[in-house]
Amino acid sequence: MSSSDSSTPSLLHSFIAGGAAGLTVDVSLFPLDTLKTRLQSAEGLMRSGGLRGLYSGVGAAATGSVPTAALFFITYDGLARRASERLSPGWLPAAQGAAAAAGETVAAVVRVPVEVVKQRRQARPDISARHIISTTLAEEGFAGMYRGFLTTVLREVPFAILQLPLWEALKAAWGRQRGRPVEPWQSGLCGGVAGGVSAAITTPLDVAKTRIMLADRHSQLASGGLVAALRIIRQENGLAGLFAGVVPRVLWISTGGSVFFGSYSLVMRLIS
Repeated sequence: MSSSDSSTPSLLHSFIAGGAAGLTVDVSLFPLDTLKTRLQSAEGLMRSGGLRGLYSGVGAAATGSVPTAALFFITYDGLARRASERLSPGWLPAAQGAAAAAGETVAAVVRVPVEVVKQRRQARPDISARHIISTTLAEEGFAGMYRGFLTTVLREVPFAILQLPLWEALKAAWGRQRGRPVEPWQSGLCGGVAGGVSAAITTPLDVAKTRIMLADRHSQLASGGLVAALRIIRQENGLAGLFAGVVPRVLWISTGGSVFFGSYSLVMRLIS
């Protein structure tokens, strides 16, 4: 069942399939995410842990992956389905992009606290998640758990606006070529291509988000916004600094996109 199907239980299906897909990809590809985070940190790969403790922070990621992905898909599928019922085909890519943006914004409510804990564990594998949470709450209050929220949204929304319409378009084109809807594995391949392209383009936004979340709370990075962070990174590390970790990010998201969308499509088919 595609996101444009309109059967009554489809939002529940979206919740279940999205949650299962999110957990699968976040746990299976976590080491690549750790390498990307360490490459993007101010200390660099080796000083932030090197190749040790590549699963540091996986507990936080696993805890947040199910509600994050589920919230995204029930929002995206619900809005995309309504758009497909009311708009002409020419407007669907724009509507899918808007639905994806809304889904990412809703999901960020869960994603950001999880990312704060996860990325600090990845950059400091010797510190426990409980210590990170208690220290953050003691020093920064509840707002500290949402440091980088706006930057995260500003990263995820452009990414989603690129990825989801491209995924839908690739699926539709492949489906037309074969004369029937794509199989789950084909949906996964389309998701991998869409994710890799989108990841490469939006890497500077991801670098800025990572640096803001990892920065000392008294630093200019911690208190500044996305534009300020991009400017500081450009001044300190040059253009290459804005694309730090681009290779593991593209590998992680393209592989993750294949697993994520393939799992989502498979679970959706099984429960439908």
